[in-house]
Amino acid sequence: MLNGQKIIVVLPAYNAEKTLEKTVAEIPRDIIDEILLVDDGSSDKTVSLAKNLDLTVFTHEQNFGYGRNQKTCYREALKRNADIVVMVHPDYQYSPKLIVPMASMIAYGEYDVVLGSRILGNTALKGGMPLYKYIANRFLTFVQNILVGQKLSEYHTGFRAFRREVLEKLPLEENSDDFVFDNEIICQAIFFGYRIGEISCPTRYFPEASSINFRRSVKYGLGVLATSVKFRLHKIGILKFRIFRKRGQRLFPDYYKQIEKTREEELQRGQQELKEVGKR
Repeated sequence: MLNGQKIIVVLPAYNAEKTLEKTVAEIPRDIIDEILLVDDGSSDKTVSLAKNLDLTVFTHEQNFGYGRNQKTCYREALKRNADIVVMVHPDYQYSPKLIVPMASMIAYGEYDVVLGSRILGNTALKGGMPLYKYIANRFLTFVQNILVGQKLSEYHTGFRAFRREVLEKLPLEENSDDFVFDNEIICQAIFFGYRIGEISCPTRYFPEASSINFRRSVKYGLGVLATSVKFRLHKIGILKFRIFRKRGQRLFPDYYKQIEKTREEELQRGQQELKEVGKR
């Protein structure tokens, strides 16, 4: 707890067995009230290890995607009455030691969202970030800053902290279940006027650290650009998009309602495909 506010750290995990223990060891337990790990259908021993480390564990019955994992992380943290939620990848790429200053910036009223930036401090390449990822990061950030009217150093970090109100009020259920969720939630926070701060965060790139491949990186990059264009078009009133609507769907209060929604969507897609086949 910090300044009377309950802090929960959430770990969106998928096959994180090799790096989980190192990550958890650096989480400052003196101010953290609870550590919640959501496993997205791992095939290794992530779940059993997490339980041995005395973490609160929530498991998906199958691999639903990184974005869906985060939705579960935030929903479960809110249900446990968190005032501040800190999300960090359990792959030991980011330093959990920075949780204290990040949470403090929110607990003492300076910001609503705090991002751990790999770009501030010029440590990204020194930490092993591949050159193509660094260039892509800088390009996408440059374009996004123009389109959304900000001066952030990056939008793509996997280390961030949120005030409870942000997670409660943003229409997060409208967001992707894939990696672009990371970008959408930041753009939503900007769109709805929340204060965003950054802190320099050294990173570590090594074989066990999770990373998406080149093909998925390209898909993510295109999704990032699409999100920024939607932001601008919605802002100036040319087109409207659900992810930027105040009445958009917020986090489902229950995991199983979300599963039911997913199955209904799959059924509708199947029916639509059958109709299209019938027309041929």
